[in-house]
Amino acid sequence: MFEMGAHEETLVEAALRVLNTADPFEKARLGDSVASRWLDGSIAEPYKPSIDLHVPDRPARLSSVKLVPPGLMPKLGKAGSLQSRVNIVHSLTHTESWAVDLSWDIIARFGKQEAMPREFFTDFVKVAQDEGRHFTLLAARLKELGSDYGALPAHDGLWDSASATSKDLLSRLAIEHCVHEARGLDVLPTTISRFRNGDDDTTADLLETVVYPEEITHCAAGVKWFKYLCQRSGNLASEQENYAVENGTTTEENEVISKFHSIVRTYFRGPLKPPFNEAARKAAGFGPEWYEPLAVKVPNAQ
Repeated sequence: MFEMGAHEETLVEAALRVLNTADPFEKARLGDSVASRWLDGSIAEPYKPSIDLHVPDRPARLSSVKLVPPGLMPKLGKAGSLQSRVNIVHSLTHTESWAVDLSWDIIARFGKQEAMPREFFTDFVKVAQDEGRHFTLLAARLKELGSDYGALPAHDGLWDSASATSKDLLSRLAIEHCVHEARGLDVLPTTISRFRNGDDDTTADLLETVVYPEEITHCAAGVKWFKYLCQRSGNLASEQENYAVENGTTTEENEVISKFHSIVRTYFRGPLKPPFNEAARKAAGFGPEWYEPLAVKVPNAQ
């Protein structure tokens, strides 16, 4: 029987269920189910305009993973030994566990707030589904190597950046997707080579054929929606810096890039670290003019 006031679950409500699930394996399974329901149309609405829902400051997480400051993390090694390979896979697994939360958080926190189009929700649902699969596959590989997720310490640097950008979608996209995820694209080829040199083709294949190409699309989602928000705002002129138009880009593109530089200098500590994976970054939709000027020490814009 139809109940007065009852409504079908929206995507944001489902995203909050994922965020409030502590077990990372269940979080990934639930996220996959929610993503499938959104993509096949079973979840019809992104959110209810008349309903405001609380997004937690921090997603539910198990306390079994020992957390340490990033600067105190043990060295991972170069995959030459079994312990080093375990260290690296555990670190990657932890990163993916946070990537799951970050993807659902951007949907729940910003989608309604910024009146984003339906395509925004779909893009990040796909990202969330991929990240959950990456976590599950890497955790399974970690078990095959004789360890488990939570057996080693980890850090929560990714969520620290998310907290710092929790009030502004443009900054969240710039820092998490155009800086942190792009950094992953820079280092993954070397990581893959190290596993191959350590005779671990199984892990190398997983990273090369599943994780790496999908991470390019995740970075691309960040670039795409960063550009969209800049262009939608229509008031970029005030952000324009003395940026030379020597690379053939338009004035509008230069203003977008200038805005990106301003945000990164405000929210990201220190310069970006070369070498950059130019091919992967280009495939994600942005060229050297975005990041090379940030690879030198600049005064903090705050």
